[in-house]
Amino acid sequence: MNLQLELNNSKYQIQQLDTHGVTINGQTHTKNLIIMPEYLSNWDVKNFEMLDMTHFQQLCALQPELVLLGTGQKIRFPSPKLLAPLINACIGVEVMDTAAASRTYTILTAEGRQVAAALLFD
Repeated sequence: MNLQLELNNSKYQIQQLDTHGVTINGQTHTKNLIIMPEYLSNWDVKNFEMLDMTHFQQLCALQPELVLLGTGQKIRFPSPKLLAPLINACIGVEVMDTAAASRTYTILTAEGRQVAAALLFD
């Protein structure tokens, strides 16, 4: 059986996560953020309850093939109305807790996928 090391060539890689933030490329981030293989930015969302359509339009403008919405320590589903910009643009959306979204981001970027993780921290 052949075993090959798969290297993740993404510019931004999640290395560690705890309840207060995420470590990306050796730097800890404690504010809500959007991470993609070649993009990293704070996400101007105060908390889950304050999500509005403009936040999802911002994600849509990045043109990922898939958005992973990490909703904090527990899964919370936004209104389908808020997801409309992504759905109308045929961009997939998966809602999960932030830890699961971080793990999934790491796996999908290793596969070379153009994925965006929008991560909220409690």
